[in-house]
Amino acid sequence: MSERRRAGSGSPFESRFGFCRAVRTGQHIHVAGTGPIEADGSTTPGDAAAQAERCCTLIIAAIEQLGGHAEDVVRTRMLLTDPADQDAVGAIHARWFGAARPAATMQGVAWLCRPEWKVEIEAEAILD
Repeated sequence: MSERRRAGSGSPFESRFGFCRAVRTGQHIHVAGTGPIEADGSTTPGDAAAQAERCCTLIIAAIEQLGGHAEDVVRTRMLLTDPADQDAVGAIHARWFGAARPAATMQGVAWLCRPEWKVEIEAEAILD
């Protein structure tokens, strides 16, 4: 059985809800749904693009902490509270993950953990 390694991001939700930002088992890294949360626990200000940028920054930091890179991402899921934000969030996704070209899903949801969140993103990576 592979050893599990974990990466945290300091989100206040991690201890409150009992999860970590990412888990690596073997060559697989699973990154939890990542909202636009700042180091001090506040929400990233701005529009969906600014929030998606923060989500991607946190995702890649967790993957790198566990020995991976953006190019190792094979699957992403983007959750949006407003379908009008799809082009803006998609452009941020393309900038961060375009080289990897992961299988990706974008879907609309009624709400996220905080009412001001416009986007949440999760990812999976497989290391070669």
